[in-house]
Amino acid sequence: MSPRTPRRPDALSKEKIVATAIDILDREGEGGLTFRALAARLATGSGAIYWHVADKDALLAAATGDVITRAMSGVGTGGEGGAEPRQAIRVIALGIFDAIDAHPWVGAQFSRQPWQPAMLRVFEAIGGRLHALGVPERVWFDAWSALVTYIFGAAGQNAANARLQAPGTDRSAALAAIADGWARLDPADYPFLRQVAPQLSGHDDRAQFLAGVDLILAGIGTVQK
Repeated sequence: MSPRTPRRPDALSKEKIVATAIDILDREGEGGLTFRALAARLATGSGAIYWHVADKDALLAAATGDVITRAMSGVGTGGEGGAEPRQAIRVIALGIFDAIDAHPWVGAQFSRQPWQPAMLRVFEAIGGRLHALGVPERVWFDAWSALVTYIFGAAGQNAANARLQAPGTDRSAALAAIADGWARLDPADYPFLRQVAPQLSGHDDRAQFLAGVDLILAGIGTVQK
């Protein structure tokens, strides 16, 4: 028998490694992503993977960057592009919401490493529209901070809520049960929750998220130079 030809590090591409890592993360979460599991999926040795990716942190950053790059496709980092700036911010926000909804681990990565390149691109894309909106420079940071905090916080919480539900859970039925509980609260102690209970059971998470973005943008629009 002829000796087996050694695997070469360049037999794999970083893109293929990252795509496989994303699939593992989506299916099993961050705990399931190990270089051993990745090597098994790619039918290669760990050494070939390390040739392209230094460690797990670098792999997670690359996977996060890939997801966000796709979510931000077609959206410039500044005020260029032709889209009205308010609408551009809404598009960016929904892109992030949908990306984190589809890949819940991305939200955790942003919390852990907020200054990674993928995050900076989103920061710039949102902040770059503030001048076009006529926001005074003295409140750029405050306005930008309010937007990014809400976008990532709300998107991450939505994904976390979804992960807490058992597979096959009927979301509408679950919300209806919560709303029914709110409706039965003591009216003297919980008048507000009783009042909004009917809206809870039928609300759309994505639409509610966008309504929050619009409220923040409306508030930013009231700031005078």
